[in-house]
Amino acid sequence: MKAPAEDPSERSSPHPSGWDGEVQAVFFDAAGTLISLTEPVGATYARLAAAHGILAAPEELEKAFRQAWKAHPQPQHGGIPPADGERGWWLTLVRSTFALAMGHPLPDSALQPLFEDLYRHYETAAAWQPYPDTVPALETIQGRYRLFVLSNFDQRLHRILENTRLAGYFEGVITSAQTGHAKPHPGIFTAAARLAHLPPAACLHIGDEHEADFLGAQAAHFQARHLTRPQSDLIQLLGPLLPSP
Repeated sequence: MKAPAEDPSERSSPHPSGWDGEVQAVFFDAAGTLISLTEPVGATYARLAAAHGILAAPEELEKAFRQAWKAHPQPQHGGIPPADGERGWWLTLVRSTFALAMGHPLPDSALQPLFEDLYRHYETAAAWQPYPDTVPALETIQGRYRLFVLSNFDQRLHRILENTRLAGYFEGVITSAQTGHAKPHPGIFTAAARLAHLPPAACLHIGDEHEADFLGAQAAHFQARHLTRPQSDLIQLLGPLLPSP
């Protein structure tokens, strides 16, 4: 999610380090914060669809995906992890995307195998890459703070972090599919603090979405910072956590 160049949360803080108190654990959002797609969604959808004999323009699929995402927001599950790991929600998004882009729905006989290929693709290293600042930032604070991932994602995130060689930096991973709550719901933050065995005030969450990450974390009594790429990166944002030279 794009954000203004200046975020009020980045202004002065009463704590001399720039934070509101002692941080013991840092939680990172995943997509848009630690990792990014290697190509636009529309390009991937068009390429994999073509392998199934389905022709659709990448730019139309990109536009349609954004429309479908708005029409079918991340579901809340009342704190009960979904039995299908949110595969059903993703299937609805893919069905809606191709219907919008092509002007008619795909028959299930064509949609289902295409969906399976898309679902598997977005678990692989071919789909995701760390931002250039991700590994340097993690290596700078590793050992100084406990590190976790806190993301609106499904079980594939564990494999994605392994495939992008980021898993080793983190003590734990908390997902919306695992907790049955999606950010900004306070339930996912409560589960994260419980996993770390820390009070929320000792936890810092960093993410790129203002409502889900920054406001959601603050409402759950976490400390929070909003990452506004490309205006800032993780190294700049984490600067106050490092000791002065």
